[in-house]
Amino acid sequence: MTRASHDLDQVEIIRFPDDRPPATWRQPVIALGNFDGVHRGHATILERVRQRADELGLTAAALTFDPHPSRVVRPDKAPPLLMTGEQKLSAIAAVGMQGIAVVGFTDELSRWEPDAFVRAVLVEWLHVSEIWVGANFLFGHDRRGNFSLLRSLGSRYGFRAEKIDPVRYREFVVSSTRVRRLIAEGRVDEAGALLGHHYMLAGTVETGDGRGRAMGFPTANLGTENELLPPNGVYATAVLIGDDIHASVTNVGVRPTFDADPGRPVVESHIFDFDCNLYGVGVRVAFIQRLREEVTFPDKDALRSQIARDCAQARALFARISL
Repeated sequence: MTRASHDLDQVEIIRFPDDRPPATWRQPVIALGNFDGVHRGHATILERVRQRADELGLTAAALTFDPHPSRVVRPDKAPPLLMTGEQKLSAIAAVGMQGIAVVGFTDELSRWEPDAFVRAVLVEWLHVSEIWVGANFLFGHDRRGNFSLLRSLGSRYGFRAEKIDPVRYREFVVSSTRVRRLIAEGRVDEAGALLGHHYMLAGTVETGDGRGRAMGFPTANLGTENELLPPNGVYATAVLIGDDIHASVTNVGVRPTFDADPGRPVVESHIFDFDCNLYGVGVRVAFIQRLREEVTFPDKDALRSQIARDCAQARALFARISL
């Protein structure tokens, strides 16, 4: 059994098959899903579970998987994830879950029939009273289990199964797939609208080459394990350091003005009105709006002038919206 930091301080995390549920878990009401991104649709399920648990005086918990089942079942087609494991658990906890159960997804488990999964995990391990899922949730070997089967198994084993209809934001059905597409296209503001929160990269500030500081725009270089980076370009962002939020601009890219042999894109943020040493500090970078593409400049002076314009554009944006 483990505990993590930030929003997870008060949340019990158990892992199948190694841990036993805490004695404090009373016939949990469970939100079941992958929850990558913890978008508006996921939040609706989690909030409904919290409400039901409060009404019944039971434990509100989420059940998710690690790794994402697609990494095991079809690794060649598995999409990049929207969150690291810790980000996902923190976001689930922030909705108000009292506990999180993480099923270690293996090749063996992927071959379990739906009945075996329900009996072993939901009934014998968690002793659930209710299960809530999204409308399109599928489970078991070859995704043979659907909501109708889950409800039938609930009748057999003594738990209630309910589903939440797809959540729409304006004209779109909210889904992790759609959010990934928007981020991959640089439409981070639209992705944030579907997520219900800004898309964030989390990591630790690493030592850079000092070029930004030399030009009057010091940057924090982010070392991150997030898989999905927005496309190369400059973004209006916010850097979160603990509970403090700082307006910033962030370049994602290969720095073509300086580096003739680019490698993996670098994420570097210039934080406005801030001059503290952040090396080794854990931060999060929230992407608010794309400002422009990454381009090659003829010299440092031209780049410096453009960075100043980027900062002015971002400050004007932040004057209109609330961080």
